[in-house]
Amino acid sequence: MVNIDIDSIGEDLPLLEGIRTTRSIRRLLPDPVPVELVRKVCEAGTFAPNGGNRQPWFFIAVMEQARRQYIARLYRDTFERYISPAREAAKSPDFPPDKRRNMKAAIHLAEHLHEAPVHLFVAGWTRRGQPQTQALFPAIQNVLLACRAVGLGASLTTAHRAHGAEIDEYLGLDPEKTPTAALIPIGWPRGRYGRPTRRSIDTCFFVDRVDH
Repeated sequence: MVNIDIDSIGEDLPLLEGIRTTRSIRRLLPDPVPVELVRKVCEAGTFAPNGGNRQPWFFIAVMEQARRQYIARLYRDTFERYISPAREAAKSPDFPPDKRRNMKAAIHLAEHLHEAPVHLFVAGWTRRGQPQTQALFPAIQNVLLACRAVGLGASLTTAHRAHGAEIDEYLGLDPEKTPTAALIPIGWPRGRYGRPTRRSIDTCFFVDRVDH
């Protein structure tokens, strides 16, 4: 994409349509993303609810190729150990097709993570020794929704946390005081957004008490 109007892009997407059509996009083009657009989706993250308006978050966009390659190598190390049992299970003809598709997308992301033009890390101050996830994950969801609005592909992963301290220090963070909570690979999507498969709300919505 060229000649993007950063101020106006994404401003007209209806909220509920955006929520219903924001699915994980793990197949990304290697084409560069303007840093101003990354800044815009991160700004959306800062409007997340957070206790006491503490705003404990940091957004670190890793865009330099050599740094992305380093992060991708650590990510793949963790991912391979995580995905190995699923690879074996997927050999069974009874393995659900939807899980097989999701696994293939996750494997593609791991194998091509270094090509994703933006590795966005969301980190935050700890409180009483614990990450303030009650604020960070709403901020992360805002970022994902904002990516949907401006046409960027994105997905949420925490697999990097197996090398958390090493990556945090690499990003200039203090692993004890400001650890990363999530990695969001961002880029222009190879696929498209659309409604993900979800079970009916009638299977999980109750009034007053759970009706078994």
